[in-house]
Amino acid sequence: MASSLVCRETQCRVSSVLNRDVKQFGKKFMFDSNEETCWNSDQGECQWVALEFPHPVRVSRLNVQFQGGFSAKACRLEGKPTRKENLLMCHLTIVCPFSPGSLKTEDTKDIHQFYPEDNNSLQIFPIQEAPPVDKVKIMFENSADFFGRIIVYSLDLLGEKAY
Repeated sequence: MASSLVCRETQCRVSSVLNRDVKQFGKKFMFDSNEETCWNSDQGECQWVALEFPHPVRVSRLNVQFQGGFSAKACRLEGKPTRKENLLMCHLTIVCPFSPGSLKTEDTKDIHQFYPEDNNSLQIFPIQEAPPVDKVKIMFENSADFFGRIIVYSLDLLGEKAY
């Protein structure tokens, strides 16, 4: 059964914070279960949230709650394959020398694209057959706000340990 993958050891980074006011609008507020606090990005084209997990995970669901008028019209979940997956892919690249491109350690894969509604409701996005990852990045593209700001009241990734 899927459970929250975000824990105390999970490291989080964000693209920006409104006026650099982390005390009022910082990233921690996406995970505090308080309906009155939020992460508020500064203006800009593409905002993002990156999470690094203490162990490899398989994401099966993404839950997000925006503030209406400050949501993303399109989102992309990217993941960095675990070291075990990287070794397997490198082995496959060596065995199949005609495969295009080479795998770099920082390469990420698109895992899922989703299209949130512009409202205040908690939105749930199932993720099918995600590879094992130890880092994910949620790209918030095409903000509903003219200035490109994103406001997230709640964010959670659900799934299970990969190994």
